[in-house]
Amino acid sequence: MKSNTQTSRLLQGAFILSAAAIISKLIGTLQKIPLQNLGGDAVFGIYNTVYPLYTMLLTVAMLGLPAAISKFVAEASAGRRDEEGRRILLLSALITGISGLIIGAITYAGAPIIAEWVGNSHVMPALRTSAWGLAVVPVMSAIRGYFQGLHNMVPTAVSQIVEQSVRVTVMIVLLLYLTSQGAGAESIAAGALLGSAGGGAAGLVIMLLYLRRHHRRVKQEAAAVESQRVRALDAGHGLGSKQGFMGIKAGTLLAYGIPVMLGALAMPLIGLVDVFTVPRLLSSDGSEVAAMAQFGVYNRGLPLVQIITMIATSLSVVFIPALAEAKYKGDMKLIETRCSLSLRWFWLLGLAASAGLAVLAEPINMALYGDTAGSSTMTWLAFTAVGGTVSIISAALLQGLGYVRAPALHLLAAALLKAALNLLLVPQQGITGAAIAGVAAHSFAAALNVLLLYRQGHLRLRLADALARPALLTAGLALAAAAASWGTGAAATAAGIGGGRTASLAQSLLGVLAGCVVFAVGAVVLRLLSESELRQLPGIGPSLADKFKKLRLFP
Repeated sequence: MKSNTQTSRLLQGAFILSAAAIISKLIGTLQKIPLQNLGGDAVFGIYNTVYPLYTMLLTVAMLGLPAAISKFVAEASAGRRDEEGRRILLLSALITGISGLIIGAITYAGAPIIAEWVGNSHVMPALRTSAWGLAVVPVMSAIRGYFQGLHNMVPTAVSQIVEQSVRVTVMIVLLLYLTSQGAGAESIAAGALLGSAGGGAAGLVIMLLYLRRHHRRVKQEAAAVESQRVRALDAGHGLGSKQGFMGIKAGTLLAYGIPVMLGALAMPLIGLVDVFTVPRLLSSDGSEVAAMAQFGVYNRGLPLVQIITMIATSLSVVFIPALAEAKYKGDMKLIETRCSLSLRWFWLLGLAASAGLAVLAEPINMALYGDTAGSSTMTWLAFTAVGGTVSIISAALLQGLGYVRAPALHLLAAALLKAALNLLLVPQQGITGAAIAGVAAHSFAAALNVLLLYRQGHLRLRLADALARPALLTAGLALAAAAASWGTGAAATAAGIGGGRTASLAQSLLGVLAGCVVFAVGAVVLRLLSESELRQLPGIGPSLADKFKKLRLFP
């Protein structure tokens, strides 16, 4: 009974944390659209240059300690050594606080040097304002790790949503004020980056309030706990708390946390390659401001691609424990089935999303950003969603099977390929060359992951399932989306309202709707989905199968 209660609590916590992550990431992704609308492409370019650097520095500043805190606090809590857990939190908060201050100070003072590495001096003010966020966010993350170790995900969830909401609010308020004052692109971008510090401070306040309430509750239970402790001491079992804590020093925390940090640094590597190469390559033939504007146009398609990969990331966490359980039981057939089914469906979803975004790139660009600049680049960038989606799910499958380092190494290899292709293609084709390089890099990482799964015998590939029928389904989806968009545009033009953002929005929405309908019907007609296969998906499969059966979608 106790085990069932703990399992239920873990599942509930995972759901709360996943939902909060989706909401906060959605807020963080969609805020880039008003940023470009209010600030323009140059501001957008500077922001998208500095923000990946900020997240990288933040990852370094945290030293992987939130994960370490969660682990050791969970162990202390299981042994009813609450005082040890609190001391671990204090030690970790001290380390992350000092680390954040040091890295923040280095970032602020070294902004001119970093700007020189990037190849654009206009990013310097934004780098300096981002440094303020490094001073507060690591401590907030340490407290989040403490509550996650106690299996209480609500404080983390609430602080994530508050952090993102305040960050976006501060950013938009400063954007409106600075643009009204006629500030330059670099000053406006610096104001936008200051939102990270504001959001981090708000999130830290929320965590401190939860921590204060938690400590009050612990003190209220102190009398009962103290009586139990006295009895334990009399029985000779009361020294565990002190001895346990004495064994967990800064070195122990860092030994666990730093490998986690290094793994986390692998994820944004491909984006960081763009930061250090594309602005420099673009500015070699023109001004730095023009280069930043072009980099801003290049990044227009990224929020939409990030929404697709964000959904894949959120769903991928379901497969890690499912595969780990199957491996523990030695059920190789179940492992092969789950790997094949999940990869096939994420491949289909990535293809569908990429094809839809590519076909509708021009109306989407107009609807979101007010003009069609860079639509051809957005078309290419759309196909990074295919490789990105397959890379994410295949990495989760490998992690669930115990291959933890391989996905990070594959991302490193993909980042090296991205750098080489940027150097080759950007001087010739500009931002379109960078987009083509991105498609190749993400596809390369996905291919390496899938190849490892296949070589280890965890995956069965059939060309009809992987290529022929998906290609036919994707072609039908693309034709339907294009036809719906063209028809809507023609009708709007005939009504005298064509070419504007409203008409483009209608084209985009109706195109997406038409594509989704064709995808759903085509998947059933082409036998790409069966009821038994859908029910084998862990977590979400059975409920989806029941709904599809009620709609009579299965033959």
